[in-house]
Amino acid sequence: MGIENRGHWSVRKCSKTCVKCAKEFADRESLFSRLLADGEEYVREDFCCDCWNKKYPGLSVWKTVFLVPPPPAEETVKKENAESLLRKLIDQDDEVDLDAVFILAVMLERKKILVERDVQTAENGSKMRIYEHRKTGESFLIVDPQLKLDALEQVQERVVSLLGGKPHGDDPASAPAKRVDSAEE
Repeated sequence: MGIENRGHWSVRKCSKTCVKCAKEFADRESLFSRLLADGEEYVREDFCCDCWNKKYPGLSVWKTVFLVPPPPAEETVKKENAESLLRKLIDQDDEVDLDAVFILAVMLERKKILVERDVQTAENGSKMRIYEHRKTGESFLIVDPQLKLDALEQVQERVVSLLGGKPHGDDPASAPAKRVDSAEE
């Protein structure tokens, strides 16, 4: 079954233990992660270096470092940012949001929050990009909508709007100055 038949995206955190020997990972310990197809879902498995077996690579494999997550900070006001919006759109799992999800993932990659680990190409040419969150170790499977340049601005404006900003044309300061004739004064 190809990637085009699976869900559009999903998030998988790095396990705290090796899938084979159940040894708990230490902070900053190197480990191997692999992605497998299991029916309609993708499954992430994490292995300690001793248990890793190169014979069964799965769909995608990468070496990463386990980081103990910091305790959650208390949030007084929930601020919508690119990462929280990405998570919200992923949870909603709406095909309408494919373009916005992709743009947000690219934004987070440029900010070095997400790291692209692999790109899977289906027989029909569709692409699935696999990102890993640098701090939490979560995996994000993002469909690449292969946006055309002429559609990019519209998607970017939608993302800006979703983030609570003003789309490019809505800012009165960006509008051309209106000429006032002396007769109108």
